Amino acid sequence: MILLVALYGCETWSLTLREERKLRVFEIKVLRRIFGPMRDEVRKEWNKLHNKELNDIYSSPNIIMVIKTSRMRCTGHVARREAWRGVYRVLVRKAEEIWEAQA
Repeated sequence: MILLVALYGCETWSLTLREERKLRVFEIKVLRRIFGPMRDEVRKEWNKLHNKELNDIYSSPNIIMVIKTSRMRCTGHVARREAWRGVYRVLVRKAEEIWEAQA
């Protein structure tokens, strides 16, 4: 549920590297909260999970890959639309052609 709420409308986002890092940090914080600390049976201590351990436990693709997959799926839907639709024309034409057609 958290992923669905956090990524609502992600198909239209234009992400910078900084925003991608922030999303990745958010994902790791949520995973740490969900999985909690692990008990080390040898030392009898509770330890915070490292990022690699969290990624091994949580086998789903990371948040950035989910966004990129959603973008590609959305682009595929738009590419199969009728040629007269505005969103299709934006995808396949240059911006100048669109402005000329409207004028």
